[in-house]
Amino acid sequence: MRSQNSPRWLVILAFMAIYIVWGTTYLAIVYGIKGFPPFVLTALRCVIAGIILLVWCLARGEKLPNAATLKNTSVSGILMLVGGTGLVTWAEQYVNSGYAAIIMATEPFFFLLMDRKEWGIYFSNKWVLSGLVTGFTGIVLFFHYTQAAPQEAKDPGMLLTGNLVLLLGAILWVIGSLYAKYKLDHSHSNTLTTGLQLLAAGLFSALTALFTGEWADFNISAASPAAWGGLLYLITMGSLVAYMAFTWLITIRPPALVSTHTYVNPVVAVVIGWAFANEQITLLQIMSLLVILVGVLFTNVPNYRLVKANKQMTVN
Repeated sequence: MRSQNSPRWLVILAFMAIYIVWGTTYLAIVYGIKGFPPFVLTALRCVIAGIILLVWCLARGEKLPNAATLKNTSVSGILMLVGGTGLVTWAEQYVNSGYAAIIMATEPFFFLLMDRKEWGIYFSNKWVLSGLVTGFTGIVLFFHYTQAAPQEAKDPGMLLTGNLVLLLGAILWVIGSLYAKYKLDHSHSNTLTTGLQLLAAGLFSALTALFTGEWADFNISAASPAAWGGLLYLITMGSLVAYMAFTWLITIRPPALVSTHTYVNPVVAVVIGWAFANEQITLLQIMSLLVILVGVLFTNVPNYRLVKANKQMTVN
């Protein structure tokens, strides 16, 4: 198997990328939006990363897919990377990076609710049902304690709106992921598909920025070194290193194991935001985060058991 031939140190680095790097991108967005409007930042991030991946694929002799595949790839990319990542970037004008990561940790629950073809499996399992109830309890508690907490935040009046936009972003990311799962032609490489998704999302973000007036208000010379650093980090570490590590890991390790980044990213984001951006979070909010993560853990118990059973069958 390929997993046996993969260097252990490389596997460890890849897990560090999806655990730590993805968790730190929420703070990188905070720095990025200090000099770039949110959809301008998303456009530059996605277009540059997409071009890099596509040039790499074309240089290796890969061919672009047909028009139907291009359309489906573009739709999935726009839903995930504009509806998901773009809305996260917009919301972080009003919501701390740690809050953003916590809300986005709800994605596994929306996968369960929206993947109708798998409902017969999901809703007949007590672990999944327990996870849904536990997770959404954590979400409600987090919203309650966030609204009740004293806010030194950017704009207290927009705090609830920002959190709701994040929730919408999580939903759109899931819709885009499911669209990709059932509609995309998976005969092409992950690198090529990712590059096309990024480019489509970047162009759509640029168009969105045009209609919202962000390009008219944007002054590139006013962007601080910290903002440029945030953009560079998002391009290289967020859209290239971490995502490519993820797409590689799911080919050599069980998806249930790779999905554990869902538990780690919010914790990393909260700690990094507190340490480097002086973002405040209360004990009750942290407890709500733990409830959400327990819910995610419960919903994945069937997957862990399946992985364990498959290992035992392989040994026997």
